[in-house]
Amino acid sequence: MSSSSGARRGPLGVIFLIVFLDLMGAGILIPVIPFVVHPYRADALTVGLLALAFSAAQFAASPLLGVWSDRAGRRPVLLLCLLGTAAGYFLFGWARSLEVLFAARLLAGFAGGSISTAQAYIADISAPADRAKNFGLIGAAFGLGFILGPAMGGALSKISLSAPAYAAAVLSLITFAVASALLKETLSAEHRAEHRLRFSDVNPFTQISTSMRRPEFRGLMLAVFALNFGMAGLQTNFAVFTHARFGLDAAHNAILFAWLGVMATLTQGVLLRKLVPRFGEASLTIWGAVLFGVGFIAVAEAGAVWMLYLSVTFTALGFGLAGPALSGLISRRATSREQGTLLGTAQSVASLTRVVGPVWAGALFDHIAPPAPYWSGLLWTALALWWSIRASREVHS
Repeated sequence: MSSSSGARRGPLGVIFLIVFLDLMGAGILIPVIPFVVHPYRADALTVGLLALAFSAAQFAASPLLGVWSDRAGRRPVLLLCLLGTAAGYFLFGWARSLEVLFAARLLAGFAGGSISTAQAYIADISAPADRAKNFGLIGAAFGLGFILGPAMGGALSKISLSAPAYAAAVLSLITFAVASALLKETLSAEHRAEHRLRFSDVNPFTQISTSMRRPEFRGLMLAVFALNFGMAGLQTNFAVFTHARFGLDAAHNAILFAWLGVMATLTQGVLLRKLVPRFGEASLTIWGAVLFGVGFIAVAEAGAVWMLYLSVTFTALGFGLAGPALSGLISRRATSREQGTLLGTAQSVASLTRVVGPVWAGALFDHIAPPAPYWSGLLWTALALWWSIRASREVHS
């Protein structure tokens, strides 16, 4: 038993390193994107549309890459996506027009759909009971990348506004070299999907519709949507809200987001691994949604800056527990031939929320009241809680 778990730790370490380096490269661009865009368009809408372009491409790519990995294996998909990510960053650094900047973000977003393949890789080498806590490694890698990437990007921007993009591209090439040397294929030939690839297999709307028609996945996918919809609005509106209510500047908001990264890393990298064996994915999904909702209440009712740190703590704990637990429940229900497909569909659902969620939160903020996006987030979280409870009953039925 110990030798088996030890054998699994090696590949898990490699996939963690790959995801961490990849996400740190993405984080490097965060501080400089508004300044890169400014010479072409000075409005905030253009910056938002760049983010939307990335998420839309990821939405389209996730099922395609997931289905492809179920047929060709995980390794070639991950390697090709790393090269695509590097190309997107190089193009962003080289860009001399707004059109090329959008093309670069579309390319990076398409390659970024490989997160579902990384999850499928983890599912291949993990026992069903261990998948949720191992999926948490992706969240931990995200947290670390979110802490270190923007700090590196800010420092490199003093050289030039193109330097962070070129650094992210080089980092992706280094990650590609590491993956080429260390990443082993995990999907054996007998477990690969065999039917011919159809358009419906790579159409994200068809994939989502198909999964919703399966009772064992319907509640899980709805919970994924509701949970991520709330998070998408929180992430994009939080800095606007803190400036409007407390006058916080970019530097103070960077500290708050760094704290979010710390809590995400601790929750998904440490706490989740201890709680999954004890309580199981279904319970963690439910209690994670409860904590996530408490975080929204803390933001909406915040009367002092210290309450913002409390809200970030609750949201990071809640999302960090519920997100990987939901992925674990989906993976448990999926067969070995459809891990990439169904995890890719879940990633598409999450990417869709990052397209529409920020628009929803911004409209509520502008036309109702600054706290409105967070009361809305609480309602979405309540829906996630409801669907999680129903899904947990279906999984155990």
